Amino acid sequence: MKKNMKWLLVSLLSLSMLLVGCSGNSKQETGGEEQPSNNTETKKDTLVFGRGGDSTSLDPITTTEGETFKVTENIFETLLEYGEQDTTLHPGLAESWEVSDDALTYTLKLRQGVKFHDGTDFNADAVVFNFNRWMSGNADDFPYYTMFGGFKGEEGHVIKEIKALDAYTVEFTLNRPQAPFLKNLAMSPFGIASPTAVEEHGDDFRKNPVGTGPFKFVEWKQNDRIVLEKNESYWMEGFPKLNQVIFRVIPENTARLNALTNGEIDLMDGVNNSDEATVTNNDQLQLIERPSMNVGYLGFTTNRPPFDNKLVRQALNHAIDKQGIIDAFYGGKAEAAKNPMPPSIEGYNNEIEDYSYDLEKAKELLAEAGYPDGFDMDLWAMPVARPYMPEGMKVAEVIQASFAEIGVKAEIQSVDWATYLEKAAKGEFDAYMLGWTGDNGDPDNFLYTLLDKDSIGSNNYSYYSNDELHHVLINAQKETEQDKRNELYKQAQEIIHEDAPWVPLVHSTPLLAGTSDIVNYFPHPTGSEALTKVEFK
Repeated sequence: MKKNMKWLLVSLLSLSMLLVGCSGNSKQETGGEEQPSNNTETKKDTLVFGRGGDSTSLDPITTTEGETFKVTENIFETLLEYGEQDTTLHPGLAESWEVSDDALTYTLKLRQGVKFHDGTDFNADAVVFNFNRWMSGNADDFPYYTMFGGFKGEEGHVIKEIKALDAYTVEFTLNRPQAPFLKNLAMSPFGIASPTAVEEHGDDFRKNPVGTGPFKFVEWKQNDRIVLEKNESYWMEGFPKLNQVIFRVIPENTARLNALTNGEIDLMDGVNNSDEATVTNNDQLQLIERPSMNVGYLGFTTNRPPFDNKLVRQALNHAIDKQGIIDAFYGGKAEAAKNPMPPSIEGYNNEIEDYSYDLEKAKELLAEAGYPDGFDMDLWAMPVARPYMPEGMKVAEVIQASFAEIGVKAEIQSVDWATYLEKAAKGEFDAYMLGWTGDNGDPDNFLYTLLDKDSIGSNNYSYYSNDELHHVLINAQKETEQDKRNELYKQAQEIIHEDAPWVPLVHSTPLLAGTSDIVNYFPHPTGSEALTKVEFK
């Protein structure tokens, strides 16, 4: 019995030594050479991007809101592209372009060998198909196409004709010069879609996007996530670096930051300025600034009493303490706005004197307008954080308190983001908080797009119309000398300032945050960027 027990103990000891030898080192001894373990960690190749709101469509021409473009920039490509962090023009799906001396003919040479995600060839016919589709629509279907002065058959329509000269050459002929024409072509809404997919899906193309971009659409679970995967046939060799991108909706900025800290997401926008230190004090995270090219504003629907009265609008401009709002909610990452476009845009009129924060002056103007005791109104506040206004509801509460000081009782209202935009576009609000991130770096994209009578029903939610302003803005589009254009835009800002269809509030520097191992992410001043070069260390 003792002999058997002795052999059992020896066997157990030998087995334990063997197990220790096999498991005690991540490298294995084989034939005298050290070999790497099979347990090496694979490089991360899925990026989860947390954002405050869902897209309203995945067909970029059908909307004007930035949450759509954030995604579609990765699915679709435009004929021309902007620089990595500016709005200089570079080749996109067009490799080169020529402009006639009279600025009425644009000839673009297209990139060859490019295919849409469904295998359809990209060529001149595809470009013609897309533009004919857009110009044959209306402002309800394709609101951003108003950048080209209207639609086919309308007096203001800029594009007279577009035709394919050969398989990879397309020619635009214009009815009149349009100085920002090339910059418009690079805008996110004008991503070139697969004609085959558009014809196959019809109205459902907005849920089944097919472009030529670095990532392909996989699925969309509304108000939850959008999943994209790598386009293995992408024309840019070696890109994209990521295998998958997931856009997750997490409405609250603080909740989104918690998700980043906990490793649930890798990148987020809409960092509250009050949370900046939380990010910078965490060595696992990095704080990222988006170059500023925006305006946050309070708009008045000018065809609704009492906001059809200029004196009322001027009074409310005097009743808001912009600097107080900036000090409370922007942590020094914003400046007070006095014009509808930021100082970084050419043609900015710095000579304009802003409406001072003056409650007595506001009361005087209200009395002059026939409202000595004030009035009741609805103040609509955005339900999601935006780059130009990360804490919109809190800003609304400050404005509400200020208005109460002059007898204006503002009841704060809100609704989901898609409905908010829809109602604002239809002019259903008394006053609404919104903003704009520039699309192309041109003053036309702020003043004409947001406040010209041509844009009513698309981006001019204030339903503001001024014939003198329209004349100035159209002349500015026709003018090819930038110095002369700048003078026209300065004149336009004077008209807008006097009419006061908005209270311009802030120009912000939006903050983002990501994990410290993200590299080659270059946030764009337009608010949306392709993630083509992004990867993890």
